[in-house]
Amino acid sequence: MKRYVKEFKVAEVQKTFYKPPSPETLKKWRASAPEEFEFTVKAWQIITHPPTSPTYRKAGLKINSSSETGFFRPTREVFDAWEKVREVCSILKAKVCVFQTPPSFKETQENRKNMKEFFSSIDSGGVTLAWEPRGWSLETVRSICEELNLVHVTDPFASPPALEREIIYFRLHGSPPGERLYRYRYTENDLRQLASKIKGLKGRIYVLFNNIWMRDDALAFTHVLEKHV
Repeated sequence: MKRYVKEFKVAEVQKTFYKPPSPETLKKWRASAPEEFEFTVKAWQIITHPPTSPTYRKAGLKINSSSETGFFRPTREVFDAWEKVREVCSILKAKVCVFQTPPSFKETQENRKNMKEFFSSIDSGGVTLAWEPRGWSLETVRSICEELNLVHVTDPFASPPALEREIIYFRLHGSPPGERLYRYRYTENDLRQLASKIKGLKGRIYVLFNNIWMRDDALAFTHVLEKHV
């Protein structure tokens, strides 16, 4: 943690996706960082992922396969999970919370209905809510984000954002341009291309790396920005 707050201006907290840390731990993280350092938060998988997802086992969560969790289902379990995430955001003073949905969260009327009910019901606590879909058409994503006031999270090597808001949020997973997710190290040419992609964008732009070499690539990208932007 100490190294990250010295080297970067922002960090995305992944642990909150698997299982939110205790309030005591979160307070230590916030206290260890400068006031101007920003945390963003990835929403708990109970909100976005079904109980059959292998990420539950990875987190050590024992969830019954018949549980009504994930896919933004309007259930008590899902809404309670959001309250925990909202508490995390409050303690860390996070400005953005990312909801990443899996490929199994298909572009269906039921899923759209659940998203609308979920986001229309919760208190955001002043946090910008951002959605990273998998396999949805840009037209549908644009419509949903406009209706529910969401930021579209995307990988700029795969797709431009469906719409531009005051906040633009990019997450880079290594593929594309690499062949395999996470197992790709960005070249200097890749990073120059990335700098060119964001150069004309307006607003507050977040660029988060989510590959094995995330720290090294993020540092290399800051150097590219210093030279080319």
